[in-house]
Amino acid sequence: MNIKEVAEIRRHIHRDRSNMTAIYGCYVNGSKEIVSEFRSSTGMMSENEGDKYFGLLRKCLSGTIGKHLIDINFKTSQVMDSPEHKLLMELRQSGLENQELRMTFYRKVIETVSLDDGYLILLVCDTYDVPFKKDSNGEETNEAFKFLLCGVCPVKLTKATLHYVPEEKIFHDGGITNAVSSPAIGFLFPAFDGRATNIYNALYYTRSVKESQEAFVDAIFHTPIPKPAYAQKKSFEAILSNALAEECSMDVVQTVHEQLAQRIELHKESKVAEPLLICKDDVKDVLAGCGVSNAHLAKFSVDYDEAFGFEAPVHPKNIIDEKKFEIKTPDVAIKVAPDRLDLIETRIIGGVKYILINAQEDVEVNGVSIHIQE
Repeated sequence: MNIKEVAEIRRHIHRDRSNMTAIYGCYVNGSKEIVSEFRSSTGMMSENEGDKYFGLLRKCLSGTIGKHLIDINFKTSQVMDSPEHKLLMELRQSGLENQELRMTFYRKVIETVSLDDGYLILLVCDTYDVPFKKDSNGEETNEAFKFLLCGVCPVKLTKATLHYVPEEKIFHDGGITNAVSSPAIGFLFPAFDGRATNIYNALYYTRSVKESQEAFVDAIFHTPIPKPAYAQKKSFEAILSNALAEECSMDVVQTVHEQLAQRIELHKESKVAEPLLICKDDVKDVLAGCGVSNAHLAKFSVDYDEAFGFEAPVHPKNIIDEKKFEIKTPDVAIKVAPDRLDLIETRIIGGVKYILINAQEDVEVNGVSIHIQE
């Protein structure tokens, strides 16, 4: 799914636009015991309560594609005959009204997800009448996109605080409450590809860029997913450092960062809906332009394939932070605006290695403006 398709479904998840009649939930405590399993009618909810439920569900369609929103690809054999795909299809076809199917799904989640204070599993089924513009005179609906949307929301114990009671005009102890927070993980099934139903794909959501809850993904989809974005970034950094060895200079790392950041910015300005991907050869071209030797380029190629898969594309936002450039030694950390990397250089003076910073502009130390004397 691309960013426009995700946004279209997210806009539909509102009280006044959605066609869902009920929200199903399962509250699980920290010991993996079901505390409550319920069905809440959307028509009977107060406006505030409904807005909070719908807000939590929309969060499952938020974040960056490739980092927080990850495409799940089912094999043809899975779609034809597999327990995981069959369960999702049956849940969808039943509109979640079959309690036995719901409990089977809940148990799969409970077996694979552990959160300290417990969590709330939210599960809904909805139908979106996809509008296709026919001409300037109006719209025609050609397809009904029926989908499942699931979110696993941590439930956290809040601290006891004083709260105001208007009737008594005084503050009282509010006690400890179980508060539902934004989803940690979730998914949309089937995918909404080309603004149409695609039962061969799903869209997986993870709030954390460090943890993908692979056990949950395996239980629900039984298909591999890419490393978490944080792990991808660390892998890429290690590949550059190890593969390039003594040729991994400040200029090389700076050029790689600048080139990838430039691609990200140009893609953003072009407003292309499809996510930006780069391949191994894109990075090798940049490295070659920096004068990296063929031997080290070959090592980079092998290490890249081992880390990401043979010729696998990656999202550049997962391997660099285009808004940040940082230089570290064991005792010093320097943060530089990515568009002012020209201010930094490395040099050896009298046999000692230095990082030099151009300080022609205003300089502050601990918030105090200082003057650098001759």
